[in-house]
Amino acid sequence: MKCRFTGLTDPGLLRNVNQDDFYMDPEGRFFVVADGMGGHAGGQEASQLATEAIQTHLEQHWQSATSSEELLEQAFSEANQAIILDQQKHPERSDMGTTAVVAIFRNEQPWFAHVGDSRLYRLRGSNLEQITEDHTWVARAMKAGDITPEQARMHPWRHVLSQCLGRKDLQHVDVKPMDVQPGDRLLLCSDGLTEELSDALIASNLEPDLDYEQAAVNLVDAAKEKGGRDNITVVIVEIDDISPEEATAPSL
Repeated sequence: MKCRFTGLTDPGLLRNVNQDDFYMDPEGRFFVVADGMGGHAGGQEASQLATEAIQTHLEQHWQSATSSEELLEQAFSEANQAIILDQQKHPERSDMGTTAVVAIFRNEQPWFAHVGDSRLYRLRGSNLEQITEDHTWVARAMKAGDITPEQARMHPWRHVLSQCLGRKDLQHVDVKPMDVQPGDRLLLCSDGLTEELSDALIASNLEPDLDYEQAAVNLVDAAKEKGGRDNITVVIVEIDDISPEEATAPSL
């Protein structure tokens, strides 16, 4: 698979420290966004530990016979354990944790994995689709029909995570295949973007007519114009071409 990509992170307008982290494999094989929490030092440390652990595991085992699904599960387990070990060494960071969202392009079928409320979107033409499902209290309440999407955006518990990395009781990481086509744009982002911008505004700033690098700048600037209350991180992946094997793979 051939793709072009760019990434950008910004502390926003109210935070002195950027607790987000991201990584883009130079060969375009995989992409990571993480959003840390647990105080200034803790949040920064957690997101960096997760990004580094995921990057290292994917690089070391990329050519192995391990399935992509298992590879991602192992990478997230390594990240979770790295944070827990650091918590044990530094009790002052015992409450730190982080979200993470990862997209990989390996073999014939792209996959993604995530935990927390950092998101993966796919823009196909003018249609923007949220691929990930937030691991938050409000997302579960909205799915159950207890609150509306409008209520969810303003709910005081909207930032309460049901899952994150850095917890011994981590129960579930979403790992699923992705459907991509030439011309698609993928967006990995922290909630500093989605807290400020509606899906409609994200789509308008991500549209294919815009240069993908400029689109990243526009998204961050738009989030800051709307308040910029949190750190903002975006990674845009533009799909240029798919191999014959991928083109004939069954759609999911």
